[in-house]
Amino acid sequence: MPKPILIILFTILCVNSITAQHKTENVFLIMTDGLRWQEVFRGADSALINDVVFTPSPEDIKPQFWKETVQQRREVLFPFLWTTIGKQGQLYGNRQYGNKVNVKNPFWFSYPGYSETLTGFVDTRINSNDKVPNPNQTVLEFINQQKGFTGKVAAYTTWDVFPFIINESRSRIPVNSGYEQVTGQLSAQEELLNDMQKQIPSPWGTTRLDWMTYFLAKEYIKKNKPKVFFLSFDETDDYAHAGKYDTYLKTAHMVDGFIGDLWNFVQSQPQYKDKTTFIITTDHGRGDEPKALWKDHGDKVVHADQIWMAVIGPDTPNQGEMKTEGQYYQNQIAKTLAAFLGITYTNTQPVGEIISPASKAN
Repeated sequence: MPKPILIILFTILCVNSITAQHKTENVFLIMTDGLRWQEVFRGADSALINDVVFTPSPEDIKPQFWKETVQQRREVLFPFLWTTIGKQGQLYGNRQYGNKVNVKNPFWFSYPGYSETLTGFVDTRINSNDKVPNPNQTVLEFINQQKGFTGKVAAYTTWDVFPFIINESRSRIPVNSGYEQVTGQLSAQEELLNDMQKQIPSPWGTTRLDWMTYFLAKEYIKKNKPKVFFLSFDETDDYAHAGKYDTYLKTAHMVDGFIGDLWNFVQSQPQYKDKTTFIITTDHGRGDEPKALWKDHGDKVVHADQIWMAVIGPDTPNQGEMKTEGQYYQNQIAKTLAAFLGITYTNTQPVGEIISPASKAN
């Protein structure tokens, strides 16, 4: 056979092989604010669940979340993370095995963490939680500009700073946050949730309750079938700052249930089934020693730069808990997200590299 024909055949085979490996067509990035890696990998903390300062009635919460072993404790707290992702996906950040995930930014609080996650690099000008439009393009905005993705990117969040983090006015990405009402042609469920937002108070002021965010987001997904969706919860951080460890555990468990419900929903939809990847993470860590510092974060709180990450989808090898030594960073998530879609993400600054073990297509 002539050499040029062999080269053409080889090229076709390589392209077909890559196409066959790459199955993800949709990516959901899900974040829950300030959820510690300690609970994700160890379950309820004995020092906090038995301390009446942080858990006023240990006897009420321990039957639900306290078990004899670490494996039992983490599974009862996060059943979706451990019974589904733990078997079908990957979980990063158990420092017991030297598997580390950290933020790169020097501030260790929310806006800098979300900006790093979504842009893929650290901008030290982002140094507060003020409602200042992000001068940097996020991976969501970048993907929204790619052929086949325009108008197929959206975000629903609890914290009302996200329209500024994602720069909704510039990016043209719909970001429903805080107590923002859903507009347009509404489903019966959206009409009900709009009314509930008006009538049910939140202890967090301008920030609505996480369950409202979730059910509004799910309705949006049902109606609009986005290809890239950002979903962010906030109450894990709120209850931690309030020093309410029992409610922090309940909220973390609730969020795990929402993510599991959303995963089951997308697997029931032809557009999403076996074609969707979830990336799940947090914006920053929290303190641990002395134990009172679990409430706090920021650059003065030791270990508040330590985070975690989970991935599940058709291109992610089912390795479960990652027990190999390795160092990963928050700034790698943006490029990894885009890579799942076959998109090479770039920005005005160098961005973190792809987390290569997360996808067999890389």
